[in-house]
Amino acid sequence: MSELLQGPLEDRHRELGASFAEFGGWLMPVSYAGTVAEHTATREAVGLFDVSHLGKALVRGPGAAEFVNAAFTNDLRRIGPGKAQYTLCCNSSGGVIDDLIAYYVSDDEIFLVPNAANTAAVVAELQRLAPPELTITDEHRSYAVLAVQGPKSTEVLTALGLPTDMDYMGYADAEYDGVPVRVCRTGYTGEHGYELLPEWDRAGVVFDALVAAVQAAGGELAGLGSRDTLRTEMGYPLHGHELSLDISPLQARCGWAIGWKKDAFWGRDALLAEKAAGPKRTLRGLKAVGRGVLRADLTVLDGDTPVGITTSGTFSPSLKVGIALALLDTAADIADGARVTVDVRGRALECEVVAPPFVAAKTR
Repeated sequence: MSELLQGPLEDRHRELGASFAEFGGWLMPVSYAGTVAEHTATREAVGLFDVSHLGKALVRGPGAAEFVNAAFTNDLRRIGPGKAQYTLCCNSSGGVIDDLIAYYVSDDEIFLVPNAANTAAVVAELQRLAPPELTITDEHRSYAVLAVQGPKSTEVLTALGLPTDMDYMGYADAEYDGVPVRVCRTGYTGEHGYELLPEWDRAGVVFDALVAAVQAAGGELAGLGSRDTLRTEMGYPLHGHELSLDISPLQARCGWAIGWKKDAFWGRDALLAEKAAGPKRTLRGLKAVGRGVLRADLTVLDGDTPVGITTSGTFSPSLKVGIALALLDTAADIADGARVTVDVRGRALECEVVAPPFVAAKTR
């Protein structure tokens, strides 16, 4: 555990009673009051997540936006300064190196938030292909990331005097008690919420104020456990599970994050070919009919025929049943509402095939 990377707020998390586990090479708070309590608080009031392990990178110089647009899948021309965009970094075969958020600062500056374990790979690929006039820097330890999620998230930020009136995927640069903070209307829970990026070394000032405001609003500090149950209920992909070098955006139902009319982006030819042929498997939702908890890497069967594999699975605190995301063979032609079985350690668990999300999103 001593070799794991640590965020800027670890001592505070220990004082607040967090339990910890490894994730993406980082020591992460898993839970404080319990996963179900934290999940429920986020859905019904507000949850505060420290996700400072997320990567940060900066592309700066003449034509930065144009370069990033020719690299990643989504079309940056759809947005402009003050907006952010979900996008994908793919390799030449259409596999996903990472999924990330791109903040459009200006035509000459794009700020990126990739996943923790993939930051170095994304930065290295950008540096390898960037023209000499651009500077690509790894800013992993320059900023913390604090997510305030839930129906009372606006109330919490208002208590700190931070901006809340931006549209979904919009952001504003502000300040709290002398600490610069970038505030974006994004999140990974499906709830109305915000992600705050204060300076790494002074993140404690903002975090302490958020803790007090969240508790005053009847919310909870929340850890990695509830972050996973919340995102699974929404059907949001997690790299290494629903997206990978072997799982394309089309298979993961992320084709909406591809600018198909763009002249260039990494993996374009391979993804256009897959789109024309149709993906051989697609991401679906599974809801347990009987009692049982689903996990990743379980075989899905239609009768006696294997037709896919689960990529993520958990118990849904909102629905009170086991749920999973699974890649199912397109050729099996399994309709929503159909019943399949999942081999859970030798026991056949009957499940209904559904279209994610499992609960309605409230992000907008």
